[in-house]
Amino acid sequence: MPKIKFTPQNKEIDVEAGANLLKAADQAGLYIEGDCGGRGTCGKCRVKITDGGKIEPTTAEKKHISSNDLESGWVLACQRSVDQDIVIEVPIQKDAHLRKTTLAGGVEDLTAEPMVEKAAVKLSRPSVKDQTADLERLLDHLEKPELTIELRELSHLPALLRNNSFAVTAAMAGSRIISIEPGDTSDQIYGVAFDIGTTTIMGSLLDLKTASVQAVAATTNPQNAYGADVISRITHASESKENLKQLQDKVIEAANNIIKDLLKQTRVARDRVYEVTAVGNTTMSHLFMGVDPTYLAPAPFVPAYSRVLEVEASELGLKVNPAAMITFLPNIAGYVGSDTVGVILAADMDQRKDNCAAIDIGTNGELVLAANGRLMACSTAAGPAFEGAQIKHGMRAAAGAIESVDYTDGEIKLSTIDDVPACGICGSGLIDAAAALLDAGLVEPSGRFINPVENPEKVPNHFKDRLRSGIGGYEFVLVAAKDSDTGDDIVLSQGDLRELQLAKGAIYAGLMILLKEAGLNEEDLDQILLAGAFGNYVRKESALTIGLLPQLPAEKIIAIGNAAGDGSRMALASKTIRERARALPHRVEHLELSTRTDFQDIFIDAMAFKDSRG
Repeated sequence: MPKIKFTPQNKEIDVEAGANLLKAADQAGLYIEGDCGGRGTCGKCRVKITDGGKIEPTTAEKKHISSNDLESGWVLACQRSVDQDIVIEVPIQKDAHLRKTTLAGGVEDLTAEPMVEKAAVKLSRPSVKDQTADLERLLDHLEKPELTIELRELSHLPALLRNNSFAVTAAMAGSRIISIEPGDTSDQIYGVAFDIGTTTIMGSLLDLKTASVQAVAATTNPQNAYGADVISRITHASESKENLKQLQDKVIEAANNIIKDLLKQTRVARDRVYEVTAVGNTTMSHLFMGVDPTYLAPAPFVPAYSRVLEVEASELGLKVNPAAMITFLPNIAGYVGSDTVGVILAADMDQRKDNCAAIDIGTNGELVLAANGRLMACSTAAGPAFEGAQIKHGMRAAAGAIESVDYTDGEIKLSTIDDVPACGICGSGLIDAAAALLDAGLVEPSGRFINPVENPEKVPNHFKDRLRSGIGGYEFVLVAAKDSDTGDDIVLSQGDLRELQLAKGAIYAGLMILLKEAGLNEEDLDQILLAGAFGNYVRKESALTIGLLPQLPAEKIIAIGNAAGDGSRMALASKTIRERARALPHRVEHLELSTRTDFQDIFIDAMAFKDSRG
């Protein structure tokens, strides 16, 4: 069996001859970005062969890797099969989670109303005159004879009582005793709230007695190895039961790693975590629970379930108290998931009296409109452009990502996250770059670059070398190779502009359909709320310039941070809010856009870049 050594991680694995290198890295527990799910179209899974495996580059590699880099050993992992011992250098992935974790806890003054309650008791000892059974003795003291108990707790109850002088604490949830613990642990009631994103998974540890956030952690969703978008993952899961289990195992493993991190930060014992809530889009909900998502992909996009799902931690393999209840909040429709329910809760959309729209801009675009006492929601196929996927030099919001671009004093000026040399461009930088090039007159409202050959007078002399012919059209050099971290020019291509147009056109058109259904015009909106990490960092002015949002005064556009995660925390902290969540799928009117010809008409028009200044 061929042996693969991965450096600098210093991991070695044996694989079957002919194994795919991208899948082998996944097997070794290494994350290699592969937005296209191994089809060779994104060019992101670059690794370097430092010993062995020298073969002719594939067509996809020639397209995405320069000839110099190919000569140096750089390849696409998805294009390589392993037939001999090989040494691979895997670039260290830069952390893209800091921005998401710093947005955690955006909702202030969470209500402490946990499902779990604890009671410390000191029981009388049995005697010849009092031969009451141990469990009945406990229930009598608690004055709750109706409580049931898990067999695993009952099995060690006799020894636990006698080893602790009959002084124990009972943890109860509803009609169940979920844990019996030595001594007085009544002040230790914890829970974890998850936001299971297509790209990033984030978890928060809460002290449920005070509803306070104790720690936050995040990680890349390891399902990315099977594609950046939900359709790729649905396709993979639908191919076999083993594939579905594989995707579930990936997300559960990631959740457990987050739990481990949270407990390490706070020194909380895992058995003191009694509740877990989670939100995510409908596909992520299905994959987390191990439910077949196959029929989400084709029309009529029917999920296996939409209601709240509650299972014990032991059933899913989450490493908290084994009797902890895992509550995945309800979905609304096939492409409007519980993450949207979280946004509605965090923004009080179900209780507002004004006309307010909330937009969660991410790999999937979900929109909610509260107007005239109605709640309406839809999803748009925005695609992963806002997360950096399908963009030539796109990346997530990590160190070195171009995050802002300005056209000032006739120059294009930019900044990167952490002020380090640029290695790519993230979503906020993409929107800024398009707006800046519109301001500079280098991009037409149609989204096409100015043709410098046909219209040389429209291109200033200092931009003539930067606006050049590329694959599939013209491209603009944002950062020259000598100034970049990668040693290559970082460009904005014609294809990148088209991906941005598709994404922003879908978001705008979806909102217009919601307004039309409510009998409103865009000027009737009192507020637009931008949810998600991306929404928090995108510049309103740039979003207005490219026509991502309706042409409203900037002060009416408000970023509300990771609202989906906030909603998950709210539901974890309060059983009353959890009941609000449970009722939302019955109240929210879902609009299916794929069947509406008016959406297609608005979408086509909305793809053009529009300048808010007229």
